[in-house]
Amino acid sequence: MPTYPISRIRAKSFGPFKDIDVELTDGLNVIVGDNATGKSQLLKLMYSCTKAVKDSETLTKRDLSGGIASKLIGVFRPQRLGRLTRRTQGRAKAEVSLKYAGIADPLEFSFSSPSSREVTIGKMPDRPLTDEPVLLPTHELLTLASSFLGLYSTYDTGFEETWKDTTELLLRPALLGPRGNQANAMLEPFSNLLQGGTVVEEGGEFYLKQPGVGTIEAPLLAEGHRKLAMLVRLISNGVLLEGGYLFWDEPEANLNPASQRAIAHALVHLANHGTQIVVATHSMFLLREIQMSSEKISPRFIGLNRQQDSEQPMAAAQVVAQTSDDLDDLDYVAALEAEVEQANRYLGW
Repeated sequence: MPTYPISRIRAKSFGPFKDIDVELTDGLNVIVGDNATGKSQLLKLMYSCTKAVKDSETLTKRDLSGGIASKLIGVFRPQRLGRLTRRTQGRAKAEVSLKYAGIADPLEFSFSSPSSREVTIGKMPDRPLTDEPVLLPTHELLTLASSFLGLYSTYDTGFEETWKDTTELLLRPALLGPRGNQANAMLEPFSNLLQGGTVVEEGGEFYLKQPGVGTIEAPLLAEGHRKLAMLVRLISNGVLLEGGYLFWDEPEANLNPASQRAIAHALVHLANHGTQIVVATHSMFLLREIQMSSEKISPRFIGLNRQQDSEQPMAAAQVVAQTSDDLDDLDYVAALEAEVEQANRYLGW
């Protein structure tokens, strides 16, 4: 696991959250919830904070104040920082606390709706983070890697900063020597998922080499294989080899059930080899595959749901969080409710 895994996050008046308090496991954490409940925002918030601390050169309040604000703006892309506060009448103040296991003080900061470039640091970790955070978007990035960084640095593209961050990590060279052998051993299950193939990079272009087939360019691969290939690359170059933080937004996007099963097995395998994972998903199929995994794992399920007052529009309803080690113990799972509703309609059809 990471040297200092995230153990808890609390967010007040941030995005859709009035006040949520979530405890995480150092293995696999799965966020579920309906649309507009803040699943992606919770992922991005944890990533932004962790990345800012990891990349801080001096780890001082002054350095972090600007670093966190810059990362939040780059990842969320609001018009200004204060737009990330919860929408209420009058002035709003967002407060965030992120606790890393093994570090006494959490990262605590706040900012108000008029804020533009800085956050106010309350507390901060007394030591740097050594593990690399990775955020994988819903779209795979292998096919963009060769040209994306030049485009991003030259033009105002509108892409989130996570795309740049992750592309830079994907382009790191593969490991050699003892650590390379360690990576190869960890990648054995992925070889089966990729039909015996291995992922290689040449001049910024990615390929899958398959026995009896040859070398296939990334754009010619199925979407599921490209997503698995991203994980393979991040293991082979050491980013997710000995820990790390993996945040993945809707890994099931554009994948058929067979590919979702492969993704579920890959996530469980990574978690069992020390990566702290936080996934946001709508897929009941993916959730059940994680539950039924043959590898021993105790995932943490985080349910987000809007609680609406009778006189309040749904968009203004506060989001509440519930955690459980058993998916079936969550009060409401939108994907499950929709599946049951469809089954009832189908039986009566």
